[in-house]
Amino acid sequence: MSTGAAAVRPASRLAALTSVVIAMLVSSMDSTITNTTMPKIAEELGGMGFYAWTFTSYMIFCTVLTPIAGRISDLFGRRLVFSVGLIVFMTGSLLCGLADSMPMLVLYRAVQGIGAGLITPFPMIIAGDLYPVEKRGKIQALFTGMWGLSAVLAPLVGSLFVETVGWRWIFWINIPLCLVSCALLFAYKEVYEPKKAAVDVSGAVLFTIGVSLLLSVTVVERMPYLVAACGLLFIVWFVLFERKHPSPIVPLALFAIRPIRWMAVNILIACTALFGTSSFVPLFLQHEGYSIFVSGLSLLGMSAGWMLSAVPAGKWVLKYGYTRQIIIGNAILVASGLLLMFLREGTGFAYVTFAMFVQGVAYGLLFTVTTIGAQQFVGPHDKGVSTSLQMFVRNIGTSVGVTIMGGLLNRAGDDVMGGIANLFLFGAAMSVVALLSAFGMRDPKEIPKG
Repeated sequence: MSTGAAAVRPASRLAALTSVVIAMLVSSMDSTITNTTMPKIAEELGGMGFYAWTFTSYMIFCTVLTPIAGRISDLFGRRLVFSVGLIVFMTGSLLCGLADSMPMLVLYRAVQGIGAGLITPFPMIIAGDLYPVEKRGKIQALFTGMWGLSAVLAPLVGSLFVETVGWRWIFWINIPLCLVSCALLFAYKEVYEPKKAAVDVSGAVLFTIGVSLLLSVTVVERMPYLVAACGLLFIVWFVLFERKHPSPIVPLALFAIRPIRWMAVNILIACTALFGTSSFVPLFLQHEGYSIFVSGLSLLGMSAGWMLSAVPAGKWVLKYGYTRQIIIGNAILVASGLLLMFLREGTGFAYVTFAMFVQGVAYGLLFTVTTIGAQQFVGPHDKGVSTSLQMFVRNIGTSVGVTIMGGLLNRAGDDVMGGIANLFLFGAAMSVVALLSAFGMRDPKEIPKG
């Protein structure tokens, strides 16, 4: 069956797009909405020892399930897997609002994370099914706008709910929004013909355990190195198992495709370098005396820059190819790293917002080009898993970067500005490494245009 946009009625395409945008908005907001509300929640429920796990349980399952969801959608269809994700996310949201202890909230946040992981890859996957290459930049710019909106709205909405109707509504508000998303999805007619095959359950379990153990190292206090070693053993076991499976949950053969492999390497390093700075820029501005609201507004600079470069990136791919844009995107990322590295006490809001704008231009270009490449360099039955693997690599890079930056900040103790300077120095240095890795990319002689 054709995956071209011509096979889809405009009304169905709009319904599908609106559905995935709503779902993406609620799932991305729930990754940050608890940042400002969790102190109040922990105070009411008790159990401060579980504080960090309320974030980690969501993040682990969201990250792990993203590539698995992409692969399952290749086997059983996009709409089915996306619908299941919405139902699981709604169930987790309902349970989170009913939690009466911190351990229960951690468990229910994990359920939410499973739903979010099943939802997360579909905006990019469905856009790849519905829109030609030259239009995907605009669609991904829309997704970026929603991401930027959620980054600003989440702490504001969370604070508003806590002060008015109560913290439980930060979770319950997801239910009507997900119902709207489900309703709109009914109008969408699947344009992708799934390729039925046996589900690699064992591979999915090994992958989940291995990655979960590695990601949990950020909050495990006792024997973190042992936890990391166990995680690596499971990953090695997973790789050996997948190499022999006839229908692997993560087709490792994708990495034999040079552009796919090098895009994954580059985006991993680029996200490790500076994507996590959005977690620390507001802290810098608050230390400079700006309010929580104003410091959050600086992230809109990143969203604006992202949309500026993402919109035309699809057309640029057809005209200039992938390698040139990836190198340019990394060069711009280095420039943003240098701008952040020279932040000092007294640096104004405008300078910080401009630095985030430059960073947004870089990531808008890199994310759009690598997403399109992940879809164009593989067959239609690998498009879902290839797209979600790129997103998985980004999440891993971001998690590693944030963990290292957080460690540099903590080591500085009371010298907050010194810690911030160190973490931005790390980001700038890693952005140079990312730029160097971009030169390993090579465009094929014929660039797919489907």
